[in-house]
Amino acid sequence: MAGSQTHSTATRPFVGRWVVRGAFVLAMFGWGIGFYGPPVYLHAVIERTGWSLAWVSAAVTLHYLFGALVVVRLPRLHARFGVGPVALAGAGVATLGVLGWALCASPWQLMVAALLSGGGWVTMGAVAVNAAIAPWFERTRPAALAKAYNGASIGGAVFSPLWVALIGAWGFAGAALSVGVATVVVMAALTATVFAATPARLQQRADGDTTDAAVAPPRNANAAALPGAQLWRERGFGSLALGMALGLFAQIGLLAHLFALLVPVLGAQKAGWVMGFATACAILGRYVVTWTMPPHANRRAVAAAAYGVQVVGTLLLWIVDGSNVALVVLAVALFGSGIGNATSLPPLIAQAEFAPGDVQRVVALIVALAQATYAFAPALFGALLVASGGAAPRIGQGAGALLIAVAAVQGLAIVCFVAGKRRAG
Repeated sequence: MAGSQTHSTATRPFVGRWVVRGAFVLAMFGWGIGFYGPPVYLHAVIERTGWSLAWVSAAVTLHYLFGALVVVRLPRLHARFGVGPVALAGAGVATLGVLGWALCASPWQLMVAALLSGGGWVTMGAVAVNAAIAPWFERTRPAALAKAYNGASIGGAVFSPLWVALIGAWGFAGAALSVGVATVVVMAALTATVFAATPARLQQRADGDTTDAAVAPPRNANAAALPGAQLWRERGFGSLALGMALGLFAQIGLLAHLFALLVPVLGAQKAGWVMGFATACAILGRYVVTWTMPPHANRRAVAAAAYGVQVVGTLLLWIVDGSNVALVVLAVALFGSGIGNATSLPPLIAQAEFAPGDVQRVVALIVALAQATYAFAPALFGALLVASGGAAPRIGQGAGALLIAVAAVQGLAIVCFVAGKRRAG
């Protein structure tokens, strides 16, 4: 009987592969609604109401800041209810929030809508993706996370034009309702299927290892736990959190203005294609890191190298003449190559450096701190661009101060990853 049971569990298809696909879809909807949606929402609200750009921009910032507060609570919610049910509830809240953006009749109602959309979408964001993948993958987690996080990039490629098309066809409220209903239905299906499964319930091991195979202990399994405030006093945690926050602050600050800087040089149509090309480079960059990073590599050094490539791209945008389209595209490709790794590498560093019981908490905290930081990036870099760029800044003219500032912040992120203490296993 025992031998028969071992044989059946060993030959059962590894469900972790379906969990990766489910996490990919989770990320696509999460980022499509909560990360790539707000710039479209901002334009639609201003067009409908005539409210000031400053006020609606403040709502976008509140959207990200409140989301960061919810992110901190996600590990406890996941432990109690599971990734699927939390994402399903968040999808409902996010739907109400986006409907609020579409229907708000007074400025204070917009702020309430921002709280709902910001608190809802993060249940389908980076922490949820990591929490879904972690029980199923240990040794091959870098590859699994890379595939799942690519859903975020695809979310940008799909949802940005989709929002515009649906709003144009059905109005903002119709678009919000249709996307919201679809999101709730998809999250309900994922909750009832792939996210309901656990390795223990199905008697499967991480990475699809057979039940009779010798399995190595989790990476850094002997690391000391850091409960409570001990984590905040740990140099490795501080340097990781600051490095991720600075890197995403620079990255999102530039992305918020890059399209506008490219349009005078390339035209709107070609600029849109180049922004899509940057997304493709983000996906490729993730896969290159996954394929080339050895199992026991110093993941901080890998993250620093990825940011180093981004710095080269940013500086090339600064020095290039706007008339040299080939160099502009090359610069965007170099910058784009690190977009995906900025999100996926810090959780992998956490896996390598912290006790298994602390990893989910560490990931939630560094994601929350990063989100609370990058919420201000578009406004701050925009003010710098207005102050230094003249009436019509573009690549090759008037964008120098912005690009130098972005490269400097990226350099500080590299310093945090390299100089930060790497916790020994």
